[in-house]
Parts: sequence; C-alpha cells; structure tokens
Amino acid sequence: MTAVHLPHVYRVTKYDPADRDEHGHYTGTESTASDHGAVEAAYLRAVEAFAAETGVGRLAVREPQVPSLAHFGGEPALPGFGLDALFPDGLTSLHDGAEVPLGTGLEMVRFMLRDAGVWCRLEVADVFAVHVGWDQYLYVGSDRPCEEAVTRTAALGLFAERCAASPYAVEEEEDGRVQVPADDEFWARVHRAVADGEAGLLEETFVAGAERWHRLTPETVDAVRAGLVPRACLALWPDLSTDVTAVLAGLPADGLVEGVWQEPDGRIRNAVVDESGFAELAVRMSAATAATLLSVYADERVPLLTAVLPDGDGVVRARWRS
Repeated sequence: MTAVHLPHVYRVTKYDPADRDEHGHYTGTESTASDHGAVEAAYLRAVEAFAAETGVGRLAVREPQVPSLAHFGGEPALPGFGLDALFPDGLTSLHDGAEVPLGTGLEMVRFMLRDAGVWCRLEVADVFAVHVGWDQYLYVGSDRPCEEAVTRTAALGLFAERCAASPYAVEEEEDGRVQVPADDEFWARVHRAVADGEAGLLEETFVAGAERWHRLTPETVDAVRAGLVPRACLALWPDLSTDVTAVLAGLPADGLVEGVWQEPDGRIRNAVVDESGFAELAVRMSAATAATLLSVYADERVPLLTAVLPDGDGVVRARWRS
C-alpha cells in the first residue's frame, strides 16, 4: 500500500519535546485527556491558523465513523453523538465527502479531542488535512510550509513538530481490488434478486458503525435508491424472516452478533451486541414482525451483493471498500 501524503506535515501537541526519551516516548506529566478548557481551545486555534495560512475555509469529511456496539441500560450515550447541534439532520448529515465550514470542522476536532465517539479525517484534497489521534496527538498537513502557523502554535503554548507524514493518512490499495459502483447495472441486479425472492433487505452504511436498513419489494427499490445518503456502502441481504422465534433461537452462546428487526409500525431497527446484551436484544426483538441475525465477523458476514454509491458524475470517490 502507498500512503497519500502532503508535503508539509506537523504533529501538534501539548507535549514538550524536551520531555521525550531516546525513543520519542513522552515522559512528562501532561494528561492524555482534553482539559475541555484553555488547552483544548489552543488546539482549535492552532488548526485555525494552519487553515488560514493554507487558504482553506471549508473542509471535507472523510471516512467518518462512530462506535457500533450497542449498550443497553446504564448511562445513555449522547444522543446522535452530539451532532444534532452541528448538522441539520444530525448523524445522517454526516457522510464521506460532506463539506463543512471551517468552524464546524473545528467543533468536530473538539469532539475528537474529547474522544466523544465520532471520528473522521478532515481534508481538502491535495491541499490540507487534519487528523486527530489518540492521547491528544493532532496532525496537520498542508501544501505549503505554514511558518506563521507554526509560530502561532508556539505562542498558544503548543508544539508543532515537523514529521514525515501523518500516521492517519489514507493508504491507497495496491492489491488489485476494484470498488463496485452502485450504478444502473448494480441496481438492475438488485431488482432481479428482489423480484426472484432471493433478496429483500438493503444495508446502507453511510458512516462506519452506523447503518440504515431498508426492506425492499419490486415496487420500492427505486424509491429506496433515490433516498440513499451520498457515498454510502451498500450490502444486499435475503429478506427478514417472519418466524421471529426461530431467529431468536439462533442466538449464539457468546461473541458478537447484529440483530435486525422490523417493528410493528414498520420501522427497521438494528443493534450490535455481545453476550452481555443478548437477553435485552431478545426482549426487543420478540415483538418484531420480522427479524434476522447477522454475524459481525468479516469472514462470516457475506451479503449477496455489495457496492459503493458513486458521485453524481458516476465516479466512486469514497475510499472505503465494500
């Protein structure tokens, strides 16, 4: 694989290089968590300085992801991962390639510094990139040196260290695999599979860890296609089973499993759980009109068809693999 790099990359942190050992490991006393205060604000101002010097006012969200494991009971997760305040439709507004103003991008950096559950790359192709890693490590890449931003970062009390590349830079595949576009040919295959009774469920992954599920009939395929989130990864599955009791009898003794079920009101729900959540999952699915269980392990999760939605010009620009 070959990584995609910008020519000028800086590691921006609150960690003084003087407090690193001969292996580059930090040995000082700074906390690895965000202070939710002045230091966090300094990170955001540093990113803003690099963006300004690069001439960037908007950023593209790339490869967004959220945690997928469901948690029943206990303290509830933040609704919509806090994205309702940033996007008109909350989480469903977040997808690969979505463009956001710099201010919104900075708020997403804040979420990532706080490890709030949402993660993505923020980029302008071949021009600028912001990647947030573990333990308050932030990487900024630009097509220019950004010497003024480096000086500004130091004035903010942070350290901007030049590095060869961001460890979170995307790597282009060189294994010969080709992404299958969800084009007219793909949808013709979907129509045939649904009409023949081989398929009846479409999984739409618009953010890694977040999916929407659509039950298909020959009459609804085109309407579902028209309402999909841009650049979504699609997987076609056999239809849900109306024998919910038999489906629940297939729960494994342990491990991870994804339950997908249709509520009496027609809405389709899903949850990924481990054995600690099987009992609650069974309770939730017991009132369903139809359901299925799917493995979450890659070698066992084999849909009938997969594809990635192309952009309006027919080009697949999403970098994830179906």
